[in-house]
Amino acid sequence: MTRPPSNKGRRVVKINALTQARLIEAMLDGTMSIDELAEHTGLHAITVQRYTRELHRAGAAHIVQWEKDVRGRDSIRIFKIGRGSDAKREKLTMAQRQARSREKKRAIEFATIWR
Repeated sequence: MTRPPSNKGRRVVKINALTQARLIEAMLDGTMSIDELAEHTGLHAITVQRYTRELHRAGAAHIVQWEKDVRGRDSIRIFKIGRGSDAKREKLTMAQRQARSREKKRAIEFATIWR
């Protein structure tokens, strides 16, 4: 008889078929982010992220679109079950990045003047 792996005082939570089915069902539409999928299924966001990553690596899911984060970068992936090509990220040109940097410096200087 084999011994179970050592948990070192941690609680072992096994994910059952129901939560996996709810995750896949939610991914069929391709409209939810990882945080929204976690809220919908009741799974932890890291668990959902691991599942979507492995589904993506296996070719069973693809990225439908990218949503912007609070800084305006394309970093929130929207996955969909099924084969397909991934959506492209929107990238800023060097001139756009420089303009944003200059604008940020101006805003900081303006804020320090009016203190």
